[in-house]
Amino acid sequence: MAEARSRAYSRPAFDRRITIQSEQAQRVFEREFPRVVSALYAIDVILRIIGDNKEIDEVESVVGAMIGECAKDLQNEKARIDKVREDNGITSLPRYTHPEQVEVRIVSPQVAQFVALLQKMDELMISLDALWLCGVLSNKQRSDGVYQWQQRLLRLGRRIVAIERRARTSAGKRGKEAEVREATTESEAIQSAPTDLEGSVNLASNLNSDIVD
Repeated sequence: MAEARSRAYSRPAFDRRITIQSEQAQRVFEREFPRVVSALYAIDVILRIIGDNKEIDEVESVVGAMIGECAKDLQNEKARIDKVREDNGITSLPRYTHPEQVEVRIVSPQVAQFVALLQKMDELMISLDALWLCGVLSNKQRSDGVYQWQQRLLRLGRRIVAIERRARTSAGKRGKEAEVREATTESEAIQSAPTDLEGSVNLASNLNSDIVD
């Protein structure tokens, strides 16, 4: 007798179309965004199926703090740069020759936070370019500024993925391969990018090595 197949869990998601103007924000999106979304999906949703809730809560808290700290620093820098624009009477913003419209799928609150972070970074790049085009910033000042924030978000993305991969290794040690395969299949159906996922053993105790720049 054929074994009954389990029904896929019906999960909520928002589909959004956003426009990314600057080259630096486009690079972050292309290089890290799919992997970060898959990792955050695993941390926020799938790991709760196969992991210890207390440990997963601690992991989510660490990831939330990482995103929150970057968002705060980004907001402060955006406010500082906008003040420089205001002081120099610069009200116009540049247009970009190749803006990209991209589809994003919001499958967890932290994915939404990362999308907002990417959009805020894009706004900062636009303000920096406005100052540069108007001669307020030198070529080096502009180059240093945009590179710094591009690398900051790329580094954040890699740290999130590293934490999720630690969970993947831990799942194998717990013998959760079957649950992991099922969850990974579901995740791939929700996101176009592959999901690196598995479970969690002593995740909180291993975080320090993952979050060092």
